[in-house]
Amino acid sequence: MGNDKTATIAAHGVVRLLLVATLCTLGACGSRPAEDASSATTPGNVTLTPAQRQHITLYTAAVSNYHRSIDTTGVVDFDQDHATQVLAPFSGPVRKLLVTQGDKVKSGQPLAIVTSPDFADAVATYRKAVAAAANARRIADHDTDMLAHHALSQRETEQAQTDAASADADRESAWQALAALDIDPHALAELRAGKDVAEVDGIIRAPLAGTVVERNITPGQLLQAGNTPCFTIANLASVWVDANVFGADAAFVRIGDTAQVHYDDNAPALSGAVTSVSAEVDPDTRATTARVAVDNPDGALKKQMYVDVRIESRQARSGLLVPVSAVLRDDDNLPFVYVVQGDDSYARAHVTLGERVGDRYLIPSGLRAGERVVTEGGLFLRFIQTQ
Repeated sequence: MGNDKTATIAAHGVVRLLLVATLCTLGACGSRPAEDASSATTPGNVTLTPAQRQHITLYTAAVSNYHRSIDTTGVVDFDQDHATQVLAPFSGPVRKLLVTQGDKVKSGQPLAIVTSPDFADAVATYRKAVAAAANARRIADHDTDMLAHHALSQRETEQAQTDAASADADRESAWQALAALDIDPHALAELRAGKDVAEVDGIIRAPLAGTVVERNITPGQLLQAGNTPCFTIANLASVWVDANVFGADAAFVRIGDTAQVHYDDNAPALSGAVTSVSAEVDPDTRATTARVAVDNPDGALKKQMYVDVRIESRQARSGLLVPVSAVLRDDDNLPFVYVVQGDDSYARAHVTLGERVGDRYLIPSGLRAGERVVTEGGLFLRFIQTQ
């Protein structure tokens, strides 16, 4: 029995050694193809014949100066330096509207006629001031004559002169208040001459030349002086575009930078310039606003229109740039270029892409100045390399 047990243990040992040897053999066989596959996926250099090289275009990488371009979006607004809301300068009902939305107006042009009690009050105040001034002047002249005949004291005469001067000032103040109501010039001249005038209407006038972009009142509407918005007038020959500048791009935007505004794929871009850069970040959009003034001769840009904006920074920078056509993508979508080697073969060099500057890419790493890269024919090299 002892010998049988010993034989059984020995047999199990042999089986175990055979199993381990088999697994080791399989492992060795399995690892060798993986290593071969890894080496097989690394593309080798490409060598071309002189005839084939005729179809290859090269570019020598060099450090160049460039200006950063910032592409973003913006919203059109009126040029607030040439736009204004017209408030009712006096109270009363609207008798007649003289313009409608979209009309072009000149500075001082009548916009609406208002029947206003403010005019009657202003006319009455002016006439009272005129009468008071005339009376005060008559008294002052009389007192001066009395002083000359020693019939009145110097003090009383001086007081009369002071009262006359004060009355004259009140009359001029009343006149200015009347003129500020935009009364018809002919009616004003009649009042100045002391003549009676018929009932005078108030005229709301355009404070500047431009287009009536909003009309907020209707005939018969009761206006409140200084509170009721009547019209909005804007000069649409130029507009503002509030462009959103995000993150680190804000550091490259300066007043005076040029900009291109695109509003229609079928229309040419409009040129403008940055006139201001906000000192704060919008809490909702997390963007800094760069205001671009744009000429708008045909009125194509409308308020609240969304547009694409490209701002060209005037701040010069330098870096290694290569044409966009030189950059290809591998099977993992990683960018690379073909670089000419010392033996005139072509090898892949994976690069890091920076910003795009026109038709070139900034290459922060992966390429050195002086190296020659393929700009035309890279797809041909890739085809040969993968065969």
